[in-house]
Parts: sequence; structure tokens; C-alpha cells
Amino acid sequence: MLQKSLICLSIFLFSFFQPTQLKADEGMWLPLFLQSLNEADMQALGMRITAEDIYSVNQGSLKDAIVHFGGFCTGEIISDQGLVLTNHHCGYGQIQYHSSLQNNYLEDGFWAMSQEEELPNEGLYVEFIVRIEDVTEAALEGVLDESDDTRQSAIDKNLNGIIESVEKEEYQGVKIRPFFGGNQYFLFVTERYEDVRLVGAPPSSIGKFGADTDNWEWPRHTGDFSLFRVYSGPDGKPAPYSTDNIPLKPRYHLPINLNGIDDGDFTMVFGFPGRTDQYISAEAMRNRVQEINPIRVGIRDSSLSVIDRYMRQDAEIKIQYASRQARIANAWKKWRGETEGVIATKGIERRQNLEAELEKRVLANKEEMHMHMDPLQDLTRLAKKQLPYAKSDAYVRELNYNIDLFRLANYASRLIDRYENNGETGLKNYIPRAQSYLSGFYSNYRPEVDRAVSAKLLPIYFDKVADDHQSPQAQAQIEFAGDINSLVAALYDNSFLTKGDRLLSLLESDPVNLVRQLKGDPAVQFVSQLNADHERLVLSNLRPLQERERTAQRQHMAALMAVFPERTFWPDANGTMRVSYGKAEGYVDGEDIDQHFMTYLSGVIDKYQPGDYEFDLPKDLIDLFEAKDYGQYANEDGRMPVCFLGSNHTSGGNSGSPAINADGQLVGLNFDRVWEGTMSDINYDRTICRNIMVDIRYVLFLTEKLGGAKHLIDEMTLVK
Repeated sequence: MLQKSLICLSIFLFSFFQPTQLKADEGMWLPLFLQSLNEADMQALGMRITAEDIYSVNQGSLKDAIVHFGGFCTGEIISDQGLVLTNHHCGYGQIQYHSSLQNNYLEDGFWAMSQEEELPNEGLYVEFIVRIEDVTEAALEGVLDESDDTRQSAIDKNLNGIIESVEKEEYQGVKIRPFFGGNQYFLFVTERYEDVRLVGAPPSSIGKFGADTDNWEWPRHTGDFSLFRVYSGPDGKPAPYSTDNIPLKPRYHLPINLNGIDDGDFTMVFGFPGRTDQYISAEAMRNRVQEINPIRVGIRDSSLSVIDRYMRQDAEIKIQYASRQARIANAWKKWRGETEGVIATKGIERRQNLEAELEKRVLANKEEMHMHMDPLQDLTRLAKKQLPYAKSDAYVRELNYNIDLFRLANYASRLIDRYENNGETGLKNYIPRAQSYLSGFYSNYRPEVDRAVSAKLLPIYFDKVADDHQSPQAQAQIEFAGDINSLVAALYDNSFLTKGDRLLSLLESDPVNLVRQLKGDPAVQFVSQLNADHERLVLSNLRPLQERERTAQRQHMAALMAVFPERTFWPDANGTMRVSYGKAEGYVDGEDIDQHFMTYLSGVIDKYQPGDYEFDLPKDLIDLFEAKDYGQYANEDGRMPVCFLGSNHTSGGNSGSPAINADGQLVGLNFDRVWEGTMSDINYDRTICRNIMVDIRYVLFLTEKLGGAKHLIDEMTLVK
């Protein structure tokens, strides 16, 4: 266990030392510190703007055009009328919500030809970052290096005081996030706009071209984009949806460069990456890629096989389950690539070598630095102790995620808890929110599909989870039913949750009676009992180990920063605004094939398979290709660029992030990573880690030529 002196020393070193070694291709950097940490390196790579152009609180800068889209993606403002560009898959839920068999925007695309035709989206928001402040000193004032529970209680008291004292406008928000495992804290002043309307989206055959087959793959040919517009109140401030609202007048919007990008050019990605675990122990990495990922992948293999079969048989189910399928498949393929990437780059061995060097340095400087051994040995022991519980937890989490009846049962339990804790008044106040969620859920729910998924997944739980971790109540239910198939049939036939119309009607007319029925519902009881037993047998043992691991990980992070002063450490992604930078460049894949950095529309046509749900294309796009009718968007050779690669370090949450060139102009839209590089969340390796971006010229070509929405192009600031 580290002494408090090491913690103080490491924070001092990180706060005040100047970097002697930067790896431009790695890291997700806080824009607040670009001037002191990264500006010179970025300019050496070719950047022609300054850190002040990227992040400023005194004038409009790039950060004022970047929005957190719905809290799960990134978007960017591309006109002075609040037009937002993000990925098609980020706007997928909204496109699906507005789709029907009569107006199938998923299949046909959608283009609002005037602002009056733009479609509102309840619950969708975008959030701007006004400014970022380092509040570490105030957050850790009087805080001792104790257990994380005790420590966090003292920190929370400090954070509450900081939030109360922040100078901000009444309509602005404040959030504080920990960095480096809780060794540093940063404050973000935000502005959230909740009137965000759908403006345009290409057909899914373009926006999702390649679907599951091409997901996380290269070469890529997906036009993964959609357009929204942010509205403000008449006073320019955030306001709920109203027909009186006006298009937002942003502090800054991104100019768009039509010259495109060349191999080796500087690129920057600006957005809100979700989470990375770049500093976990070698043992934790081994657990993740060799034990937990195969469990999660295996369950989703089974789930997707069922859903895919039904989607191919029924056009309506294809629409209804499109978003579910994409949601399930996204992580499924990512976990597979992460595992293979770590193995291919010997990531575990490299982490073990780093740990060996760390312990060597710690021992060599023990007396000089007045510290005990780094908590690495604790981290290794804790990872081994956690593994049996973590495996069981992975199975149960995947059941709750993949089986919709489980999702409904868990939601029903929340309704029951709200009634029991807050009474009838509290329940009725919650009804509008419940109606919104459940009506959307049931509009795309098919019990026969979900029943087949359950019949496929439940046997995995009883076959694979350790006997002493299985729910005795669930085992008793199977014995009573006779077998798993009979149990599944009983749950779906007798549960009120599979009868959406009746449930929604009762929710509106008599919510108290609905809650009483749900308390006795067989599916609610089964899922509640299984999860309660899981809590008692698994999570009650896993959580204390995880809490001890968090303490050890924080101290390990402090030790790394103290013991390796020649390195510059970047904080793991945590959903906050970050900048990554590198170059537009290809790579050599695992089969020693040199992958070129760019793809073209000819490659889209080569993949075209009429009638195939992954590789079909609109006839209009084929006609445009044959006529070479690309307008002003073709490159100098007369070809239509589609996607390109970069060595920018990205993660989930960077979907929709702008790809920005050396002059601060928009050249592309980030949407994916290559298969071999999905392990960059835990083990970045520049040799194979590449992010995939839609070329902005393809976005504009599709908007104008295929969508007929030149009025949107006219809003934008185009640079040639």
C-alpha cells in the first residue's frame, strides 16, 4: 500500500512537470491543456492553427461547435443556423421512431425541405461545454488516503461546495468528473438544449451500408451520417420544444473544406469518448480478453442468430428490430476485435513488462521516495479473486440486456418501487415518463421473437454459471415447469408484460391497479428473484473486491506518474470533452495486406448486392455513379471519396465526432474503428489502431444529389 507521501508526490509531478516525450498518435487530451502539453507537437505534425483556436473562453473556438449528442454520441454545428451533423447510427433511434410502413424513413431516407418539416424528438438533447476548470486542489482539500468509501465521502462534500460557488448563468449546468482514478478533478460548465429536430438522413442502405458484415471492418463504404437542428427560445437560451423556438445562433460553427484529405495529412478528432481503461493491470486485461469477452460474445452470438432469422423472414420485424439488432451487434463485434487485437499485439505481455519495470524502479528508489511497494500485487490478487464472480455477472448482465422480457420486468420493478416508496401521487407523477418509454418500446416489440431469444439464452445460464452462483428460485421454477421450454412458454403466455396494448391502456386508466397486477406477474417475479439471488450470491462478493480494486488502481495510477517522469500521461476517457490527433494513414492488417487510407464510390458499387439487407443500394445512387454526377464534390481525379482512415485515438462516444484538418476545417465524420484496433480502449498500438471516418464530400454529395436538399448545403460555410 502506498503511503500518503507518494500520492502527494505523484500529483505534484503531474501538475508541474513539463513533458519530455509525447506520442502524438496516442491519447485523448483535455482541450484545456493543449497549449501547455500538445500545441507544439500538433503543429510539428502540420497543424496550422493554435490551441487558442481550439479551446477558448474569451472568443468563439472549435470547442463551441462540438456537442455531446444525447449523452451517447458527439455532434458538430456546421451552420450559423444550428445545423448539427452526427452519425446515422447516433440518430438511428429518432429515425426509427418517426418511421412506419407508410413513411419508412429508415428505408427511404428523410429530408426536411423546410424548417417547418423538421421533426421534433422528445428526450433528445445536445450539450455544449462553456468552460473547463481544474478543481483538484479544492476537491482534495483535507482528504486522506483512506478507503475509497471514506475518501469519496469527504470529496463529495468538497465537490458540493465547489458547485455551489461556481459563477455561471442560471440556465447553465455544472458537472465535476474525476480523472486519473480520482487523483485529479475537473469542472465543466455546460449548456443543454432540448429542442433538437431531425433534418435529414440517407436511406439505411447508405447510412448502414455493410451493416454487421462490415461493422468494425476496413475497407469501409458506409455513409454513416444524419442531420439535426438545435432550436433555442426566442431569447437564444435553452428552452423546451415550442413552435415559437428559433434555430440556434451558435458561438461558432465549423467551416467545411472541399479539398479533402491526403495521405499523411494532420487530422484531429474532437468529441466525447465514453470510456477507456488504458492503465489496468496485466491480470485484469487477461481476465477481460480471455474470460469475460468470450462469455459476452457467445451469448450475443445466440441472440443475434435468432433476431437475424426473424428479420430476414418479415419486413415489418426488420423495421421493428433494426435498432435492437444494431445495439446488440455493436458491442458483440467490438469485444471480438478487442480480444484478437490484444493477442496479436502481445498486449498482455507488454503490460507485464511495464509492471516489471515499475516494480524495479519502486524497489530501487524505495528509501529515497519514502514509499512501500506499489499496489500492483494487490491489483493482481484482486483480479484473480474477482474472476469467478465476474464471469457469473457477465452471464446475468447479458440475460438482462438481450431478453426484452427481462428489460420490461426490470422496468416494472422500478414502477413498483416508485409506488411503494412514493405512494400514489409519486406514481402518477411518473406516469408520463413511463408512457413515453413503454409506448416506444412496445411499438417495436414482438413477443414471438423475444420468446425465441429467451429459449436460446436461458439454457446457457443454467449450463454455464457456477452451481453455487445460480438462483435457487430460478432452479425451482424449472423443476416446477418440467423443463426450460415449458418455463419460457409459461412466462410469455401468462405475463402481462407481453400484452403491450392492455398494459398501456391500464397504465393510463388505472396505474395503481397496474402496479398491483405487476407485483404478481410471473415474469416480474421470476426476473426479480433471479436478480435478487444474483445480488446475494455474486454481487455482494464482487462489489467489495471492486471497491478495493478502485483504491489500488488510484494508487497504482499515482505510482505510474511518479515513477515514470519521462512519460506524459493522458487521463482515461470518461465521457468528457477530449481532443485526439494524428494523421490520415492506412496500415498493414493481420494478413500483411497494405490497407489504403481511402475508399471510393466505386467500392460501394462493387459491394452492391440487389435485395440484400446489408449491401443493397438505392437505384438513384447507382444512376449518379454511372453518370459520374458528383457535382463539386469529386476529387481532382474525378472520383467520389467515401471513407478514410486516421491514427486518431478514439473510443465509443466519439461516434459523430468531426475529423478536422490542419486549418481547423471539417473534412470528415468519425464513426468506427478497424477490427484489429478495437482493443485501443485498453491497449493502444499505433501499428493497427485506426479510426474510420466518412469523407465530408460524400456527406455533402448525398445530401445535395441524392437527397435533393441543396438548401442545407447553402447554409454551410464551404472552403475550396
